[in-house]
Amino acid sequence: MGIASRLKIMSFMQYFIWGSWLVTLGSYMINTLHFSGANVGMVYSSKGLAAIIMPALVGIVADKWLRAERAYCLCHLICAGALGYAAHVDQPGVMFWAMLVNAMAFMPTIALSNSISYYCLEKAGMDTVSCFPPIRVFGTVGFIVAMWAISLMGFELSNVQLYIASGSSFILAVYALTLPPVPCAKNKAQQSLAGKLGLNALVLFKQPLMMVFFLFAMLLGAVLQITNTFGSPFLHDFIRDPQFADSFIVKYPSLLLSVSQMSEVGFILTIPYFLKRYGIKVVMLMSMIAWMLRFGLFAVGDPSASGVIFLLLSMIVYGCAFDFFNISGSVFVEQEVDPAIRSSAQGLFMTMVNGIGAWVGSILSGMAVDYFSVDGVKHWPTIWLVFAAYALALAVLFLFSFHYRHQLDKTLHTSLSH
Repeated sequence: MGIASRLKIMSFMQYFIWGSWLVTLGSYMINTLHFSGANVGMVYSSKGLAAIIMPALVGIVADKWLRAERAYCLCHLICAGALGYAAHVDQPGVMFWAMLVNAMAFMPTIALSNSISYYCLEKAGMDTVSCFPPIRVFGTVGFIVAMWAISLMGFELSNVQLYIASGSSFILAVYALTLPPVPCAKNKAQQSLAGKLGLNALVLFKQPLMMVFFLFAMLLGAVLQITNTFGSPFLHDFIRDPQFADSFIVKYPSLLLSVSQMSEVGFILTIPYFLKRYGIKVVMLMSMIAWMLRFGLFAVGDPSASGVIFLLLSMIVYGCAFDFFNISGSVFVEQEVDPAIRSSAQGLFMTMVNGIGAWVGSILSGMAVDYFSVDGVKHWPTIWLVFAAYALALAVLFLFSFHYRHQLDKTLHTSLSH
């Protein structure tokens, strides 16, 4: 088997594990374990806490002491144990610690899988720019396949999803040992922990433009956690309504939610055009408006023949909401900061979005869901409209506080096309 095919298997499994539980665990905790919204938010906040520091720490270890494929194997072994243990847990506090251990091991594997792929492709004399994207796409496919499998097998409200994720982590850990050895790149390990965390880029906060950008990066990171945490529980809750109890959407909500990931793939291809034509400010505003539509369409959608159209539209706009900020924001950082701190700036961007933003979003969204619940019954239209109002408020504030010249973005299309 060629190295590209082997890396595709790794990418597929990497995100298959995540797709097995990320979208559906909230439904399992709310409907089966009867956790509160705050409890669910607390458990999901573990991902944000882990993302703040663990990828940098494990990256230093892989750079200096332990080969990347072995660090990757070790991390997935820990994930397998933590996920298997979590399957037995029925207390919110214990579930938080089990999923925190899993997140601390899993989050670094995202960067490690990329590093392994880049090294193997370069060693094989292949162009990473043209060869890596088709490999990474298999990760998205793996995520979608996992969602479909969990849904069609009826495990969305069962701890079996955690067992599947655990078993998959163990298989991937063993598979990692068959990959080509990735030597420790000691020359790359000279960057300090502060640098890898993006702390060297804190000097950017002295620039009003960048300060505003990173602040909104954190606030949008919070938005992303809302849909990850409560999208599936929302669809499952339609079972309370007798007219929807037997509907396809209620039985297999993950099939509908997977359209969001499919939409991501399509919108990624449109980014170069929109960045060239409209510039980074408009593109990010489009993302914020798409988030507003994502939540607003949830508020008016339901599994009926007419209501399901709104739900489907919500899945489609998700691709714009996610891609037009996460990817475009990364490109903006790449283009705007001094090359000397470019890596640190990217680290700061990821820490603000997937670390601090994710943690804050998980906690506060859980509290909001509980606030608009009476005797355990959640008033989802109000909840989603509140979240939509939050996204709209971000768009308005961003419009008047982020001052950026469009002509500076004309080089972005060239950068992306190459």
